[in-house]
Amino acid sequence: MIQLKSIHHIAIICTDYPVSKAFYTQVLGLSLLQEVYREERDSYKADLALNGTYVIELFSFSNVPVRLSFPEAAGLRHLAFEVDDVDAARQELLKHNVAVQEIRVDEHTGKRFCFFNDPDGLPLELYER
Repeated sequence: MIQLKSIHHIAIICTDYPVSKAFYTQVLGLSLLQEVYREERDSYKADLALNGTYVIELFSFSNVPVRLSFPEAAGLRHLAFEVDDVDAARQELLKHNVAVQEIRVDEHTGKRFCFFNDPDGLPLELYER
């Protein structure tokens, strides 16, 4: 058995790099650790951190195929971010004109959460600590 230590990063391919970069850094508050332009691929790659920890590789590629993306679709279901106050975080997203679903309660943990999408429709979740 492989002895996994942690999740190293999550890779996201976006269709509009400036829009997605602004969403992840200015709306969600991730910090930009490094950004490179790869001329041979006509592609940007941004390394984004949450509280100083590298968590997301944001890529741009031209002519990427569309993937169906719903919270209950087969495959990667969603990416969840922990927050102290889901109400406050939801209100902040709404201030940025991000459509956010109503807050729900996890029937098993009693914790509150809600879903929203990134600019490409990737399902994201806020989950209260």
